[in-house]
Amino acid sequence: MGLRLKMIPSGFPALLRRKMKSKVVVYGVVLVVFLLACTAAAAAAAITISRKHQHRASCDVFAAGSWVVDESFDGVALLRMWSGKKVMFVGDSLALNQYESLLCMLHAAAPNARTTVTPASGKIDPSTTARFEELNVTIVYYLSHYLVDIVNERAGRVLKLDAIDQGRDWLGADVLVFDSWHWWPRSGPTQPWDFIQEGNTMVKDMDRTQAFTKALNTWARWVDANLVQASTRVFFQGISPSHYRGQDWGASARATCMGETAPVNGTAAGAGAGAYPGGPIPQQAILRGVLAGMAKPVYLLDFTYLSQLRKDAHPTKYNGGIFGEDCTHWCVAGLPDTWNVLFYAALTGQQ
Repeated sequence: MGLRLKMIPSGFPALLRRKMKSKVVVYGVVLVVFLLACTAAAAAAAITISRKHQHRASCDVFAAGSWVVDESFDGVALLRMWSGKKVMFVGDSLALNQYESLLCMLHAAAPNARTTVTPASGKIDPSTTARFEELNVTIVYYLSHYLVDIVNERAGRVLKLDAIDQGRDWLGADVLVFDSWHWWPRSGPTQPWDFIQEGNTMVKDMDRTQAFTKALNTWARWVDANLVQASTRVFFQGISPSHYRGQDWGASARATCMGETAPVNGTAAGAGAGAYPGGPIPQQAILRGVLAGMAKPVYLLDFTYLSQLRKDAHPTKYNGGIFGEDCTHWCVAGLPDTWNVLFYAALTGQQ
């Protein structure tokens, strides 16, 4: 279900088979349909952001569409395209959601492929790797809740807004997919740091959106300093929404994702954020602004709007209450499959 950060069970093919069985209980909609004028290349061009230009194609595949059934995805072609390459997902449990979904889809496309998981336990500490041996394709998930570093010091655990020493582990990847934000509002016992530091200034706490912005700019500087001359293709996953507030989709304030069985009605013509009553997530604009100021072109996988429509795609009603009410993560298989279909369109559109 993409809920566990600490452990992916051993036995990679068996794990994927178990996850693929969840398709029988997941709402059967896996692809956002967009205007006929759109092509994969146009969709890719629509959202690639660089410092010098911002190009808008005839429509935006991430913001225009409604949900229909579609089971097509050419996983074998994707594996061949990635032959000899390393693909790395860096971020929190939403990056893990996309990583697990992609592995499920690739396994479904090539069920007899010889695969290896490292470490053999599947434990994420700080990363886990799945390798498709015949095609020499390596796919990595690297856990980083904030992208910037957390360092254990005498004072306690310090979140360093201006340091990314862990970035050395990301070098050498041919494709990098980042995400962040999900952990920034967290406080209390689950907050993994005690202080925030920037330069010589250390504070007990600060506005979390401000801290997120500072960290995101540090990440952007790291990418520009280390990857501008590299052939590495860099993507950033848009802000993933949650569904704890029914009023966000026009229901009662007490409603959550629990018991939801259908998407929010979108508009085929694409009214953008206006089609979702809750409106855009404020951090989306921050992310766009940071990406627009970078020297290295970064492709924004802007999954926010299409994911806002999927109030039915969370694991709460499928997990038997084991993990409580989870209206943040997504079923695997489920919505992250569509993220990966659009990721595939972006990859092929940039070729």
